[in-house]
Amino acid sequence: MKADHRHELKTNELADWLEHFPQWAQENRTTLIAAGLAIVVLIGVYSWRFYRKDIDVRQHVQLTNLVTQVSAQRAQIAQAASQGTDQSVSLLPVAQDLQSFAQNSSNKGMAALALIKRAEALRAELHYRLTDATREEVAKQIAQAQTAYREALEKAASIPVLAATAELGLGLCDEELGNFAEAKAAYQKVAENADYDGTAAQAAAAHRLKTADDYKAAVIFPPAPAPTPTDAAASSPTVTLGQDGPAVPFKIETVEDANAPTIPTPDANDAAAPTAPTTETPAAEPNEAAGN
Repeated sequence: MKADHRHELKTNELADWLEHFPQWAQENRTTLIAAGLAIVVLIGVYSWRFYRKDIDVRQHVQLTNLVTQVSAQRAQIAQAASQGTDQSVSLLPVAQDLQSFAQNSSNKGMAALALIKRAEALRAELHYRLTDATREEVAKQIAQAQTAYREALEKAASIPVLAATAELGLGLCDEELGNFAEAKAAYQKVAENADYDGTAAQAAAAHRLKTADDYKAAVIFPPAPAPTPTDAAASSPTVTLGQDGPAVPFKIETVEDANAPTIPTPDANDAAAPTAPTTETPAAEPNEAAGN
């Protein structure tokens, strides 16, 4: 009876609450609206954070692939040049892809890194060409690299590692244009900036500051010396056979039309050729010739 009574009381309370709910909702309308808005905002914030995190992950993967392409293509071009083979790989397309990534990325750090790698690709393309670039091509491409470095410095002003790398790149651009005074000033600025302490770019700037004057003059390699007669004679070895063969030294000469060296027959004037042994009958003594 007690259980049935309690169940009856709860049922009555629920019916009474439902009966008076419209009046309660009307009285607490402001509170209900505020609570509903709070729930919607919380759901929106959570969804946005999840979406942004997914975008950051995808952009990070994309940037990593682009940076890897720069290193791989540089290695491929260098290998083709060392082997003297034609190569159709160019760093300019990936440099353009890095520019597009930087423009579309909302992450300032990743955008700055993409711009720095773009500038490096533009500078490297000039050095990895199989043919010399004209002054106009060098000036135009270095100007594009300088623009990328400046944009990276603006985006990564609060990130010392990237900012130092961008300023170092500006110094390298000046050096490649022959502006050694401006380059040394840029290196000095990076080397003395306390915010860049411990960065690889600062160490590189300090080293470049010491060695910048070494790159002012062009490096000219002298022509290879002409071969001397002694070198020509040394290129034709001689072989002397042992005691089992003739005592005449044989000279091995390289014949251009043959695949293997030939051994010419020794000259008769150099030494007497060996002859087959002969049997001689001794001359008869005088007594034998006269008879007994």
